[in-house]
Amino acid sequence: MKFINYLESMTGVGIYPLTSLIIFFVFFIGVAFFIIFGSKEYFNTLSNLPLNSSNDTLTPNTKGYDEVTK
Repeated sequence: MKFINYLESMTGVGIYPLTSLIIFFVFFIGVAFFIIFGSKEYFNTLSNLPLNSSNDTLTPNTKGYDEVTK
């Protein structure tokens, strides 16, 4: 028996594609809001992180991404 036959015999199987689409859409919108409304200093710090060689930039930021230390 093929896999498609198992799916056709299940009741309510149509909810799974819709659920996955909704999860993807919510995640995509969340990432878009994070990028649009995120702190520019935070993104600049992240973009320069591989280029910085001082030990000051290697300490984790415990204040949150809005308050970037320099």
